[in-house]
Amino acid sequence: MNTVEPIRDMDLVLDVADYLRAKNERDYVLFMFGIYTGLRISDILKFRIRDVKEKDAVYIRENKTGKEKRFPINAELKPVISGYIQGKKDYEYIFKSPNFPNKPISRQQAYNILTDAGKAFGISAIGTHTLRKTFGYHMYQQTHDAVTLMEIFNHADISITLRYIGINQDNKDKAIKGLSYHKRGHR
Repeated sequence: MNTVEPIRDMDLVLDVADYLRAKNERDYVLFMFGIYTGLRISDILKFRIRDVKEKDAVYIRENKTGKEKRFPINAELKPVISGYIQGKKDYEYIFKSPNFPNKPISRQQAYNILTDAGKAFGISAIGTHTLRKTFGYHMYQQTHDAVTLMEIFNHADISITLRYIGINQDNKDKAIKGLSYHKRGHR
């Protein structure tokens, strides 16, 4: 399995969102849901309309950890969800499969959606974890609060969180690129 990366460039995040919106509203909402919540795809796909309709926060039991988690619905995400779920039945899955009456899309389908969008922009290191990593990367860039991110992700250590969101790699790249054996001012 290839390692996936966050989408670090904010313009590229917005471009991918616009691309998906033009192709398929469900896929656009999936992307937005992922980058605004930081949830794993296995948890995102379980949501039904009733779980988010007219709510300010959502409660879930994480698939992987079994831990109960509450997360607020971001003010920028709320209108995206509200517009999308309008007229849909409470029991329907938000990310409904077109092939089955009331089942969500599969993890594989979510992966295909994201990799197709990635190809359109020359992003090869993309997958379902890209949404979660993009959330973490940009949350860190805006807050520099690794402790809160570690708690959101349920990681045991900050180093795991920083590696997961690509900050460690960015710092290593910057250090290596900045290395010089020339004395400053003397050449």
